[in-house]
Amino acid sequence: MDRRPGLSARLKLTLSYAGFLAVAGALLLAVVWAYLLRYVPDNPQGLLGISPNRYLLVHTFAPAAAVAMAFLLVFGLVGGWILAGRMLAPLTRIRDAARTAGTGSLSHRIRMTDRRDEFRELSDAFDSMLGQLESHVAEQQRFAANASHELRTPLAISRTLLDVARKDPTRDRGELIERLYEVNTRAIDLTEALLLLSRGDRGTFTREGVDLSLLAEEAAETLLPLAEQRRITLDVTGGAAPADGSAELLSRMVTNLVQNALVHNLPCGGAVTVHTEADGDTSVLRVENTGPALPPELVATLTEPFRRGTERVRTDEHAGVGLGLAIVQSVVRAHDGSLDLVPRPAGDLLVTVRLPAAP
Repeated sequence: MDRRPGLSARLKLTLSYAGFLAVAGALLLAVVWAYLLRYVPDNPQGLLGISPNRYLLVHTFAPAAAVAMAFLLVFGLVGGWILAGRMLAPLTRIRDAARTAGTGSLSHRIRMTDRRDEFRELSDAFDSMLGQLESHVAEQQRFAANASHELRTPLAISRTLLDVARKDPTRDRGELIERLYEVNTRAIDLTEALLLLSRGDRGTFTREGVDLSLLAEEAAETLLPLAEQRRITLDVTGGAAPADGSAELLSRMVTNLVQNALVHNLPCGGAVTVHTEADGDTSVLRVENTGPALPPELVATLTEPFRRGTERVRTDEHAGVGLGLAIVQSVVRAHDGSLDLVPRPAGDLLVTVRLPAAP
């Protein structure tokens, strides 16, 4: 992008340096005149009856002063230009890095190694911003690719079923309709999850007072048939935990956590504990379940969209689309909270959500 016509910062600094030297020289000459020449008598005998007098001193001193002023001006311009160039050199590197980033290349870093000053701090902040942008863009690209793949799968299955039905009119239409219904339901669930995830990332929602303990009880009541089906004990403990946010998003967050704890549990005889409490200016929600041991490197990826560990893949009706914990992470981030996933040596997983308490 071309800069608008005008004085550059380097030229402005140069003129400032030269002007400062010129003013300083003029003040020095004024001081000489005020405190020296004015006391020299202006008569033929001069000072103490000997020459030179003021007239001769002024006419002798004036040309030398003019030469000195001209030298100061030239010296100020040349020296100021060099000094300004050296001082503004870090800005040139930052400008070049910004232009490189503007072309779409976010991998470039300035990595300034000079002594720590304002330019070094600006450079480090710019490098940090580029790193975050690169990570965010890469995450969005992976998400778009995975979402496209996940959405394409049910559409491809539907097309295959329709092709089979068109080529074989004698095929059982009831079975075809049932399979199409299942595939369509999965596509709708995936689309709704993507929309909810996008809404949480944008943070466009109306805030209101929400009690996490009530949401936990509602989620437990809704998912109680699933817990009974799997013979899992589901307990809700603790007290009120008021938070400020979207009731719909926070409800989905709690439901996702409880459902995830039920689905990824022991085949039979497991347990899920949901605990809520107020801790000062923070509202806390803890969900703990039993289950197989999880390696820490797997737990670190569970909140990424469409990331499913081998041990956590389900093939039943509660398989999900790989966005459960990603939605939780998005909702927590949109509410300025924190999400911690801690695997236990015994095989259980402790999930802790901390949200700012409602005023």
